[in-house]
Amino acid sequence: MAGKQDDKDAERRCIVTGQHHSREEMLRFVVSPTGELVFDVNAKLPGRGLWLWPASDMLHTAQAIKIFAKAAKRAAKAEVKISDDLGAEVERQLLKRSLASLSLAKRAGQVTSGFEKVRARLKKGNVGLLLEASDGADDGKNKIGLLAQAVSPQTPVVSIFSRDNLAAAIGRTEAVHMVLEPGKLAKNMLVDASKLARFTGQELNKGLDIVLNKGLKQEETDKT
Repeated sequence: MAGKQDDKDAERRCIVTGQHHSREEMLRFVVSPTGELVFDVNAKLPGRGLWLWPASDMLHTAQAIKIFAKAAKRAAKAEVKISDDLGAEVERQLLKRSLASLSLAKRAGQVTSGFEKVRARLKKGNVGLLLEASDGADDGKNKIGLLAQAVSPQTPVVSIFSRDNLAAAIGRTEAVHMVLEPGKLAKNMLVDASKLARFTGQELNKGLDIVLNKGLKQEETDKT
């Protein structure tokens, strides 16, 4: 059991940069028996793992320098087949996995949604994850964000998913503000959302920093 946990927590080497990072932070690919490069979103497929740091340009760089074939230790003349839409497939699968954790958390009773309910839950402290829809109104995000910052500045905030993404994951027609309780599901969603944000070149809490700054400036103005 300890051996499996040690392997899960072990670092892996990025085949492009050569740098080592935590296994759970990285993207794993394998080459199928027929030579196709496959994104292994759950990091469980058989075969030699080819690991990439999920920066936005990393997959393109790996393809440009043909490093997948080298890392897979195939003959120099044996090409690894890479789909033209591999990047889109990686993004799709990371999005699906992230939202799957949210769906599980909802079924487990670990999700609070709705502006007033989220405000009330934040005031109690000890929140695992705050979700704000990327296309939500700045005013609401401002109020929720400032409250989260005041009560627990270390609360992770994710704002890369659309209203439709969030709503579909919890079986509702509308969803802008959510909190997840602390635990494995909140951690898993944060890890996957972080990889998705890096891979797509987004800030994990995109737009929210600006909103928070605007809110703080407004508070200062109100005091003068």
